[in-house]
Amino acid sequence: MKVSELRSKNAAELNTELESLLKAHFNLRMQRATQQLSNTSQLGKVRRDIARVRTIMTENAGK
Repeated sequence: MKVSELRSKNAAELNTELESLLKAHFNLRMQRATQQLSNTSQLGKVRRDIARVRTIMTENAGK
């Protein structure tokens, strides 16, 4: 996910995006715990996307 895409979203859309990313992160963690996750790099990608969304939300809160 690109930062420019996130910056164009409003607060409600960012919250929805954050919720879906957190659910995806949880599911990936459960797959890893049960030895079903084949591509472990997905975990890092989702974590970075979560951090990006939270950063944009913090920047928007300051405005």
